[in-house]
Amino acid sequence: MSRSAHPAGPRYADVLPEGHYSAPPADLNALDPKVWARTVGRDEHGVLTVGGIDVKQLAEEFGTPAYILDEADFRARARAWRTAFGSDADVFYAGKAFLSRAVVRWLHEEGLNLDVCSGGELATALSAGMPADRIAFHGNNKSPAEIERAVRAGVGRIVLDSFQEIVRVAHIAQSLGKRQRVQIRITVGVEAHTHEFIATAHEDQKFGIPLAGGQAAEAVRRALQLDGLEVIGIHSHIGSQIFDMSGFEVAAHRVVGLLREIRDEHGIELPEIDLGGGLGIAYTSDDDPREPHEIAKALTEIVTRECEAARLSTPRISVEPGRAIVGPTAFTLYEVGTVKPLEGLRTYVSVDGGMSDNIRTALYDAEYSVALASRSSDAEPMLCRVVGKHCESGDIVVRDAFLPGDLAPGDLIAVPATGAYCRSMASNYNHVPRPPVVVVDGGGARVIVRRETEEDLLRLDVG
Repeated sequence: MSRSAHPAGPRYADVLPEGHYSAPPADLNALDPKVWARTVGRDEHGVLTVGGIDVKQLAEEFGTPAYILDEADFRARARAWRTAFGSDADVFYAGKAFLSRAVVRWLHEEGLNLDVCSGGELATALSAGMPADRIAFHGNNKSPAEIERAVRAGVGRIVLDSFQEIVRVAHIAQSLGKRQRVQIRITVGVEAHTHEFIATAHEDQKFGIPLAGGQAAEAVRRALQLDGLEVIGIHSHIGSQIFDMSGFEVAAHRVVGLLREIRDEHGIELPEIDLGGGLGIAYTSDDDPREPHEIAKALTEIVTRECEAARLSTPRISVEPGRAIVGPTAFTLYEVGTVKPLEGLRTYVSVDGGMSDNIRTALYDAEYSVALASRSSDAEPMLCRVVGKHCESGDIVVRDAFLPGDLAPGDLIAVPATGAYCRSMASNYNHVPRPPVVVVDGGGARVIVRRETEEDLLRLDVG
């Protein structure tokens, strides 16, 4: 089918989108550096390139859909966070955003620590050579087997999430003849300006022990009495995809208030405070994330000021960026399958992936950008909805976007800022194999997580 064969779809002058955009960008071929990895550009033919390789070459070699990750960008962002906080703080990469053995090795080499929250993530970290003392183990319902493995390995900290877990970890550590370093996760009653499902510090949710009603103070009281535990600090996490620092200010005030209570009751000053992660990235041009040095300066000043007011020594700060490091480093490369204009509404662009490789749009109503990747175009913009191939009306990748009016089957399109949570939350819905993660660096490309095959799916079906 030629690029002019399908009926004309609605143009931006005819209809406005329901969602993010109110008008098309001035140049559909332009790439906003806020939402793309640092080595992404276009060659003289308008083809998208990353790490010196064009996406048509990547599609031919590795197929589509595929997650394309810029290693140089990942390392640069990891170093920026490490440098911003310096030697007086700890940066723990949140492995839930995206984890593989290659990523673990990069983190180790760049001097970052690692936060895991399951036995599988811990196994990945240890198998790739991350020193156990640089691993933090999270989770609201760690199994006894997971706890025992973590304690035996010598993880640097376990974050306790409930009264039952305080006893459970203490018992396992003592039975192994060890004293496990722990932090106690509290909920501080701060509602971050984020989606309901990813806000984590208001009281009505599953994480942590509430500060309200003295529960957090009681948790500390009990933990300090158990020989198998060494309480090193307090942990707080207020949500995800946050741009406003005011929530961290309120959280720090309340956490430091608890540290003051602990000092007054027990005569000790806990040496660490973990403020979690959750700092936002740019998914569209309207997003305006802060740089790591700005975040480090703001958080350090907030904690220092609160501790001075409480007459406490300033504890060592920890932060947990995951999305903020890996999110912008990758894009998902798709091939267009069908282009379906709906008179007076929008054009539906179906790709060879969908909600199995990016569930965030369906789950969180997340917003993404998209660009024609296999060529440039001077065609008039058309309002599009990029959708997947799954048997589900909610199978949407990009809810509202503008793409060139001559878009046709066989074109490649790319969705940026998919490094975080897309592969981690990927599924086999409709028995679709999960895409590979392809890393580009220095003019070369390699697979770090291979594409699943139908044989992989059938191998698990033992009935």
